[in-house]
Amino acid sequence: MNHRLLILGSLREFVQLIEMARERGVYTIVCDGYADGEGKAAADKAYTVNPGEIEKIAEICRAEKVDAILTSFSDYLFECMVKIADKAGLPCYFRPEKLDYYRNKQKMKEMFQELGIASANHVCLKEDFTDQETSGLRFPVVSKPLDRYGSRGVYILNSPLEIREYFQKVKGYSQKPEILVEEYQDGFEFNMMTWVLEGRVYVLSLADREKTPVNQREIPISTRNVYPSCLMTEVYEDAREILQKVADYTGQKEGILSMQFFWNPGRGISVCEVAGRFLGYEHELIDYCSGLKVEDLLLDYAYDKESLARLIKGHQPFFDNCCAVLYFHGKPGKKIADQKTARRLGELEQVEECWLFYREGEIIEEHGRNPYVARYYIRGKDRKDLDRLTEKIYREISITDEKGEEVIYRNEIPSYPK
Repeated sequence: MNHRLLILGSLREFVQLIEMARERGVYTIVCDGYADGEGKAAADKAYTVNPGEIEKIAEICRAEKVDAILTSFSDYLFECMVKIADKAGLPCYFRPEKLDYYRNKQKMKEMFQELGIASANHVCLKEDFTDQETSGLRFPVVSKPLDRYGSRGVYILNSPLEIREYFQKVKGYSQKPEILVEEYQDGFEFNMMTWVLEGRVYVLSLADREKTPVNQREIPISTRNVYPSCLMTEVYEDAREILQKVADYTGQKEGILSMQFFWNPGRGISVCEVAGRFLGYEHELIDYCSGLKVEDLLLDYAYDKESLARLIKGHQPFFDNCCAVLYFHGKPGKKIADQKTARRLGELEQVEECWLFYREGEIIEEHGRNPYVARYYIRGKDRKDLDRLTEKIYREISITDEKGEEVIYRNEIPSYPK
């Protein structure tokens, strides 16, 4: 009997997973709330149901005789998958009762504290908080909803008065009565993706996560992720050890475990957050640098554990190649009129892929379906070569509105220790 797989998510980043599953002879059923998701055309069957309708999708799994469920790239989809798998009696590498450790920022912070993992000093505040409750914080601080991700409701604030001014804006993204306020972290930032196999954490990748300041009240925007990190030897062992502590604490014996963290010379690592999914829009770089496709890991987890173990144990994250993804964010409300230059840059020899997320005539949305205006995957002979190409694209890129004004923010490359 052919395997029958439900994939939670149908946007562009899921298309390769769907196609690779079908190449293996797996019957693919795709489900999410996007009626026109690109993956639905690639799948054998599709349902348009909000992933949060847990029981409804569990019933689809039962009716379709699904034998596995997969997703990634989104914290929300990860949470929904864990709950659906539990309801439908399907295998899953995480349990619903442990979700708060990865999905509730306060619980996550408590876990870090119990494990002795450094993280930004923080407090949880209700709307009627007193100044005394924030007296232990060093300003500026960053506000965050307790139960949301994707930089929604995140602001840089400089006093208790500003926290009060922004409280309802932050709370508006949350189902919780409190918000999280933590000290603003500086230093070098990193993304790390790992796989837990038989209880042991294996590192798949460790990348420099670069940002560019844009607005005073907003955290800097993510503009480039580079694989492998140029500070790999400084942070690799300590970062892997931290995720091993997390996996041991939550009881996670298999599956994906990712982390975003900061590092300062002399101060060490401070963890932002951990997640039970691959980091979207950059997982492709593992493939470009090493040939390992995370889609193979997901499918092997569902259907071929022996192959999964071989891939994980045979992989090394100290890549010989150097690759990066460049993100270009747009100014909300601007209408796109001209993308010719952006398309031309996408034709450069070292550009592996260029994604333009909007068509001419479309208006840039804030926190909409499209996370960016443009994205480039690039390859270099080494870090210097990659930086030269990055600087060229940063310098020349242009996407304008009908008045000829730029609709994207300008990106910058930070300085690193020699």
